[in-house]
Amino acid sequence: MGLRLKIEGSETINLRETSISVVRFGADIPKDSNARSTDLGSTVYIEGKILAAVNGEAADDTIKLAKWALVAAENSDCYRKVEVDVVSASQVVRQVTIPNAFVVGYEEDFSDETGVGTFCLLIKQKKDKMANLKFEGGFSGE
Repeated sequence: MGLRLKIEGSETINLRETSISVVRFGADIPKDSNARSTDLGSTVYIEGKILAAVNGEAADDTIKLAKWALVAAENSDCYRKVEVDVVSASQVVRQVTIPNAFVVGYEEDFSDETGVGTFCLLIKQKKDKMANLKFEGGFSGE
């Protein structure tokens, strides 16, 4: 199974199957609610590898993730359109579009033991735009 990430804003960030290792989607519903709450949120956790540029290839876009995480709330570019594709046998089985995503947390970890850096990105959909979030699947082809 492959995972793809595309983020559109003041610049485009693309991470392919070779970079992304984990994606977790979550619905944030207050735990103290006794009925379906109108206070609904959504999170997406993305984990992957920071790949070095080798043999003249361009570096991956993970540096752009780090820069997005530092965009101030006063700047409208802190909200970006995020699309995550889950691919199996060359077919998209899930496509999640978060049109007003913002960064809640971002970390990078480097170790001389593995020789590969990793990143963890936690994003949320802007709460007043929850109706615009799309969670689709069942596509017949790519």
